[in-house]
Amino acid sequence: MHNLIAKMFSAAFSNDILLQEHDSAQITLQENKIAFTTDSYVVKPLFFPGGDIGSLAVNGTVNDLAMSGAVPLYISLGLIIEEGFPMDELWKVVKSIAAAAEAAGVKIATGDTKVVDKGKGDGIFINTSGIGVMEHSLNISPKNIHSGDVIILNGDIGRHGIAIMAEREGLEFDHKIESDCAPLNGIVNDIISSEIDVHCMRDLTRGGLSSTLNELADSAGCAIEIDEVSVPVHEDVRGACEILGFDPMYVANEGKFITIVPRQQAEACLEILRKYNPESAIIGRINSANEAIVKLNSRIGTKRILDMLSGEQLPRIC
Repeated sequence: MHNLIAKMFSAAFSNDILLQEHDSAQITLQENKIAFTTDSYVVKPLFFPGGDIGSLAVNGTVNDLAMSGAVPLYISLGLIIEEGFPMDELWKVVKSIAAAAEAAGVKIATGDTKVVDKGKGDGIFINTSGIGVMEHSLNISPKNIHSGDVIILNGDIGRHGIAIMAEREGLEFDHKIESDCAPLNGIVNDIISSEIDVHCMRDLTRGGLSSTLNELADSAGCAIEIDEVSVPVHEDVRGACEILGFDPMYVANEGKFITIVPRQQAEACLEILRKYNPESAIIGRINSANEAIVKLNSRIGTKRILDMLSGEQLPRIC
C-alpha cells in the first residue's frame, strides 16, 4: 500500500498540498485556513465489538482532521451498497453514523448512494471526505519534527485489529477484546488550547505504530528511538497476538495517536492525555542522526530495527 500510494497516486496527482505528506491537507482559502481529507472504509465484518463500519467511517475522518489540529466541521458521505443488503442492517449503519457524528460534533454535509449488482459490493462500502477549520498558528507536520523531540502515545495499542480478527474468524478469548474506535478531536483540542508547541501528530491506523513511525522517519529524514517497555499493550491483546503470530507494533488502531512535542513540554502534554487515558505514556524520542530509521529498545535489553510493514498483516480492517 505504501508503495502504491507513493509510486502511483502521489506521482499522478503530485502538487504542493499532497507534498505535505500528512493525514489531512492544509489549505488556505481567502483568509480561512482549512484541513481537508478523504478516506474509504471496507471493513469486514461490518459489525464488530466496539464499533461498526459506520462509526469507523466518521471517527476515521474526524481523526485525520484532528491530526492537523483542525476542528472538524463537515463530512461528506458516499455509500456503495450491494443489491440485497438487508435494510435493517443499513439502518443500523445509518444510526451509528449519526451517533458518531453527534459525539464528534460534526455534520454530514453532503452525500451520495450507489447500488451495485449482488456479489459485487460485499455488503456496503463507505467513502467520506471531511473539512475542518485551522484555529491555531502551529505547523503540525512531519516536516516540523526536530531532534530531541519526545514521542507520546495516548494509550494501549492493537485492540482494533485483534477485535476485527477475532470476530471475523470466530475466535474466543477469556475476555472479549473491543475495538478502540473513538474520535480524537476533543483530546487534540485540549492539547492545543494548553499552548503546547505540537510539532506533529499521527493516528495509528493501518500498519500500526511501527509503520506510522517509519512514515514519519521517512518524511522528516530523522532517526526515531522507541522503548518497547513503555508501549502499553493489554495482556489479552498480547496473548492473542502470540497465538495468531502477530506483532502488536504492527496491528491497527482506531483511537490511538502519537504526539511529538519539545522535550520541555512533554510532561505537560502527558498530563492532558492521562485525563482521557491513564495508560498514556512517553514511548520514545527523535535522535539527531540524519537517517530515516526506527530503532526499538527491546524488553530484553537488545536493539532492533522496526521496518515498514510489508504487505497486509490483517486485511480489511478499516
